Amino acid sequence: MAAVALTTVGLAAPAVAAPAAEGTATYTVWEWNVAGDAMNHNSTTNGMVGAAARSIQNRGADFVALNELCASQYRALVDSLRTAGWPEDSTNFARFEGAYPAGKAACGGEEEGIAIFSKRPLGPADRFTLPDDGQREKRKLLCAPLKDKSHMRFCATHLTFVDAFRKPQGDYVRDRLDDYYAKGDTVVVAGDFNMQPDWGRMDEWYSTAVNTPNNGRNTGRYRELDDNDPVNCPGYGESTVSTADPGDLSPCGTGKKIDFIFVREDRIAGEYSAHALAPSTACGGGLCSDHRVLTGSVTVAVKN
Repeated sequence: MAAVALTTVGLAAPAVAAPAAEGTATYTVWEWNVAGDAMNHNSTTNGMVGAAARSIQNRGADFVALNELCASQYRALVDSLRTAGWPEDSTNFARFEGAYPAGKAACGGEEEGIAIFSKRPLGPADRFTLPDDGQREKRKLLCAPLKDKSHMRFCATHLTFVDAFRKPQGDYVRDRLDDYYAKGDTVVVAGDFNMQPDWGRMDEWYSTAVNTPNNGRNTGRYRELDDNDPVNCPGYGESTVSTADPGDLSPCGTGKKIDFIFVREDRIAGEYSAHALAPSTACGGGLCSDHRVLTGSVTVAVKN
């Protein structure tokens, strides 16, 4: 779909303009919870890895975030993208952080976790463990800057499904992003939040400029790249699930959104937009994941 300007009817532009002395850059972001073990059973050959690699290239992704990715699938995707010539530096474009420990039933005994990929070389990664929800899987936040633009940072996360810890984990992630912001960084974060845009737990994320009948009460400072779509549930966005869930629909009745790409509103320096892709059926004719790929584009101000 075409990019939608910040002046879309009903949604205001960011309250604070980016400083003129800063440079700007436009990035395409690609996010997918691949259900690496739950639906793909640790396979690197059933079609999921190939579907991901093709989509990343076809969509012109600059940054990629993946959730529920087995370590073997991470290595296979690294090899696939390297062979395709996607990264500018084939030795420095990916980071992985285990969440579900090795030696267990999942992922053939290897770790399952989150990963980030970047078309441009990455700097050192920061790895955070979110507040413990008591589950075997330890939720994480993984962030890394661009090597040659250290104030531009990309992060991936995957929050819990345990209700009492959804907001504490979300708050923890946002606090880390705010820490980066205080140091002059521009941060894009993508991931499966296991929450929906209109939930009260998300009010401190979304900017007041996003308040609509579909997503109100917001008090935050962030914009989600699908929050200004004038057609697909304005303020909420498109469904990112690929399986029917009639008991938990969006305010528009079009399916729930639990995957997000967030940027702080006063770092946005132009248009932004996002789109949830049709569910992939490249995995033996069946669905590759119970999530859809979310891809978006944003122009941001970045400190030189």
